Amino acid sequence: MTFNPFETSACENTIHELYHFLDGELTEGRRREIEMHLNQCGPCEDVMRFQEELRRVLRDRCQETVPQDLRDKIAALIHHESKVDEVDR
Repeated sequence: MTFNPFETSACENTIHELYHFLDGELTEGRRREIEMHLNQCGPCEDVMRFQEELRRVLRDRCQETVPQDLRDKIAALIHHESKVDEVDR
């Protein structure tokens, strides 16, 4: 399928593949096609900028760490369960 950045369906295609674009999962050729569309289409570029900002906010705000004592308890429970499974076999 040839991508024409000036067709109306190009917006639909761009938005449909936006997450793949932002995750770097597209081929180099397809990435260039999407970039060309984004450079020419303000509304699609706005959607992309919003998604980039949303990802940044989520990444920055969702960095809570699990306390070490809780990690140790979970590891001990997993270890205990694996030993119980071995005995049951």
